[in-house]
Amino acid sequence: MTALNSQQGESLAAPRSAEVRKKGSNLEKWGWIYMRVSGVLLVVLIFGHLFVNLMVGDGIHAIDWGFVAGKLANPFWQWWDILMLWLALIHGANGMRTIINDYVTGAKVRATLVWALWIVAGLLILLGTLVVFAFDPCNGVTSDSAFWQQCQALDIH
Repeated sequence: MTALNSQQGESLAAPRSAEVRKKGSNLEKWGWIYMRVSGVLLVVLIFGHLFVNLMVGDGIHAIDWGFVAGKLANPFWQWWDILMLWLALIHGANGMRTIINDYVTGAKVRATLVWALWIVAGLLILLGTLVVFAFDPCNGVTSDSAFWQQCQALDIH
């Protein structure tokens, strides 16, 4: 055995410094798991969304104000859309965080960008959730509006 092989064997058997894992949760591992699980769920949610909107009934020709108002009045579709919104925004923000960590070399700039990313994602989640749950299809509709008949038929006011 040469000296080089002997050194390699020793370094493999007894490394110079033992890697000590910090106590607590491993956020990178959980981020990695989240990306895989949310990706699978998003495929199901998005294709279900597309199927219902484009294939069922009259297909794309049925998508109008009444179709959207009807879907957003149904708690099942509200939660479907909320789940899709939350998973997609967190999935996308986590992917962007990974890109920032890979390509931004300055620690302060990296931290600033990651904070800004999560703030923007949080605001979009908040606004999207508010739109879905506070949606009122007849807000501001008056008797001279083209939607007056549909709002009267909904009988929500």
